[in-house]
Amino acid sequence: MSEASLKSRDTRRRAVDRGVRGKDKRERILDAAVRVFARNGFHATRVSEIAKAAGVADGTIYLYFKSKEALLVSLFEDRIERLLAFLNAELSRAASASSKLRRIIEIQLGILEGERDLAEVLTVISRQSTKLMKQYGARKFVAYLDVIARIVAEGQATGELRKDIPPHLAARAIFGALDGIALTWALGKADRGGLLWASGQLAEIVLRGLQPAGAPDSP
Repeated sequence: MSEASLKSRDTRRRAVDRGVRGKDKRERILDAAVRVFARNGFHATRVSEIAKAAGVADGTIYLYFKSKEALLVSLFEDRIERLLAFLNAELSRAASASSKLRRIIEIQLGILEGERDLAEVLTVISRQSTKLMKQYGARKFVAYLDVIARIVAEGQATGELRKDIPPHLAARAIFGALDGIALTWALGKADRGGLLWASGQLAEIVLRGLQPAGAPDSP
């Protein structure tokens, strides 16, 4: 291999290494933000506190996020993106629209069950940021609602689910219920197993409400 080729390869390798390190540092900052936001609240949190918890210099935060509010928005969208990736993998294994809706409920509440700080940030802290609430129309959040709406539409097309409810209205109602349950759990005692139990109850409410008249009990 020529000297020029070796130099080119080394340059590419260093660029990849920098990208990996940058991604790891961004993840450290997001993870630290979850802990600090949950402990202090959004408005009382200083960027320097997040930097200290992440083990980075204060100025490093601004290399990845323009402001504390932008960090919170990124945190919300990052977690929605992870949820979408997990749902896409899991839902392919479910045969019916009803079983897919049940899995969405189980997965979302199940993920938050072991992460009380994250549950508090996504449900309580997010409400302290007007900008984030406006970002509910952001692409990733809309994509999440679209996943649910498509499943509802799929069930309506096969006759499995009632056809008189707009799919996106059903999707927002399901999200609202999930958000409300996680909110009260995070603000309360956050009892172990509480969200898993609630997921089964919510699934029954949702699926019975979407059943066509005279249909047998949902799975």
